[in-house]
Formats: sequence, structure tokens, C-alpha cells
Amino acid sequence: MAKFSAFMKRPIARIGLGLLLLLILGGAAGGIYLTQTVPEQPIAFPHSVHVSLGAPCLYCHPGATWGPTAGLPSTSKCWGCHQQFPATGPELTKLADYVKNDQEIPWVPVTMLGDFVHFNHRPHVAAGIACETCHGNVADPNIKPGQLKAPYVQNMGWCLTCHKAMRPDQFAHLSDCSLCHY
Repeated sequence: MAKFSAFMKRPIARIGLGLLLLLILGGAAGGIYLTQTVPEQPIAFPHSVHVSLGAPCLYCHPGATWGPTAGLPSTSKCWGCHQQFPATGPELTKLADYVKNDQEIPWVPVTMLGDFVHFNHRPHVAAGIACETCHGNVADPNIKPGQLKAPYVQNMGWCLTCHKAMRPDQFAHLSDCSLCHY
């Protein structure tokens, strides 16, 4: 302990320790910022318009019924409906360009989880849990196109609170760590 104390009295050691702490705090702040900000999308997609026209979530995100990820709509899925309308407006023009160039739309996922978490949409959809329960009211016309974000900080505490409230009789199973961390 005496050697460490003597070492820490040296200015270079204190500067190095200060830089290390600054680097760790900066990385943590950057990580939190990046996971809580809405990423820019290649097309400003108006969820509220599509929901108001009667498009169900699972039409564009069918993966939620059979697997871990909901999936992002393909260019052909979007064009299947939009080919019936003239490409007016900058966003529909972008879609038409993706189709013309035979390219997939490079959607950016909004909700990201750490590699140590394995979330699966399938059991939630099978249990009849509405998409809005976790993803909020995407039909809200006040949400600007392309600015949709998760309305909650989706973390382990949030999930466990929901599991306990919705299925108190199965909470022992639904709170098992290996359910999501494997």
C-alpha cells in the first residue's frame, strides 16, 4: 500500500489516473447517448399514416410472429403498396430510387439491446401482448416521420416489472436469468 501511495503522489500518475477516469466516463456517457437517441433513417417513415390506413404492425414486421426480431420491411414489401401511387414527395421518390436500383432500404434499428441479452418477440406476440405495450403509440400523429423511438428505457428492471405485473403466477419462471441471458 505504501508503494501505491508513493506512486500516486507523482503528478504523472495522477494525470494518468484522471485521463483513465475521463475515458471511462466518456465511454459510458457516449454509450448511453447512442442507445437513447433516435437514429437517422434513410426514409422518414410516418408510422402514424400507415397505422391510420389500417396496416397492422405484423404486416411490415412479420418476424415478430416466428422469431427473435420483428424484422424491418423490405423494399419489395413497401413497393407492393406504394407502386400504386405516384412517387410524389421526397420520401416516396427515395423509395422509388431504391426499387429502381434494386437495393434494400438500409433501415437502422431503433431499439438495440446488448449482446448479452437475447430478447424474443415470438412468445410476447403468442401471449397476445400488443406491440404498443412496449413500443408505445406509433399511431400518434405528433411523432415526426422517421423520429420514432422507444417510449421507455427498455432494460432488465423494466422487463421484470412488466413480467411481474402481467404474469404474477409465472413470475418465478419469467424472472429466471437464463430466459434472456444465454
